[in-house]
Order: sequence, then C-alpha cells, then structure tokens
Amino acid sequence: MPLATSKTTQPPPTPISPDMYQDLQIIFHPDPRLKKRSVPVQVFDENLKALASRMLELMRQASGVGLAAPQVGLNYRLFVMNATGNPEDDRVYVNPELYDPAGEEEGEEGCLSLPKIAGTILRNKSMRLKALDLDGNPVEAAETGFIARIWQHETDHLNGVLITDRMGSVEKMAARKILRELEQKFNGNK
Repeated sequence: MPLATSKTTQPPPTPISPDMYQDLQIIFHPDPRLKKRSVPVQVFDENLKALASRMLELMRQASGVGLAAPQVGLNYRLFVMNATGNPEDDRVYVNPELYDPAGEEEGEEGCLSLPKIAGTILRNKSMRLKALDLDGNPVEAAETGFIARIWQHETDHLNGVLITDRMGSVEKMAARKILRELEQKFNGNK
C-alpha cells in the first residue's frame, strides 16, 4: 500500500480568522474538499492551536477517534486523534508522514464524513509516524493495531482518499443508497 507524502502543487487553502473556528463543522461526502490533497501547514501560531482545539471538540461531539482538517473544510495537513476518549490522550499531528509499514490486517472502519457507512478496510498492522506538534517541534512514534489504523485513515483524508475508495465492490454496493442520500442532501444545500 503506498504511503503518504507531503508533496503537493496545490495553492494553500484560504485561511480563516480565529473567531470563525467556532463555526467550523464536520463536512460530508460529496463535498469536493474531501477529495483534495492537502497542503503542508506553514505557520505555527495561536490560530493553529485554536483550529486543533475546535477539531478535537468536534471529534468528541461526533464520538469519533480521529478527525482530519479536510473534514472541517480546510485542506491542511493536520489531524487530531484520541484512541481512548480520555482527554490526556488527545494527539495532534501536523504535516504527518507515515513510513516503515509492516504486516496487514483487515478491520472495520467508519468515517465522520460518511455517516452510517462502514467497511472492512485492509491496513498495515504497524506503522511509524513523523510529524510536528502545534509548536513546530518534531514528533516521532511507532504504533500497531488501532492507533496505526487511525493514523492511516486520517492520513488518507489528507491525500483526498475516503474509506469508500478502499472498500470492496460488495461493500460499495451496500453503501450506494446512503451515498445517494448524502449527495442529494449536499446538492439540496447549494
């Protein structure tokens, strides 16, 4: 399975002011921002910290374990996660890169941007990650199982890849009705 890189040629997304962060919400398929490759974060300041804080809040409200910036409509290479639900386990990864994959395992995944859709997704069993924290300091970690799966799922979002892109044909067929409903709702909101 190809790993994520941070190379991109897209222009950076339009920044939003800190007072607008409270208005951010999770966006849903087929919003085109979910399929765009995100650009690296360049500025590490209070605005970035406010964005990460809002993303963690939205993730908790939706009972999720991870949330990538594209899922709130901002195509930056940033994701938040918490595998346990305990606030002390909140993690924020800026400009993450995954490497040294090992093993494979299938597991069921859902997605906050694809409500009511789940699929059996093949992922690497273990993975290493290097990223930056909210102050721009380097972070390196190695994980297996559930956390490695979250890293891969959220990094997929940074590359414009959704779980429906990784699902088998039978699961895609099963999700067709829900996808159509999401598309109709999205087109009705334009």
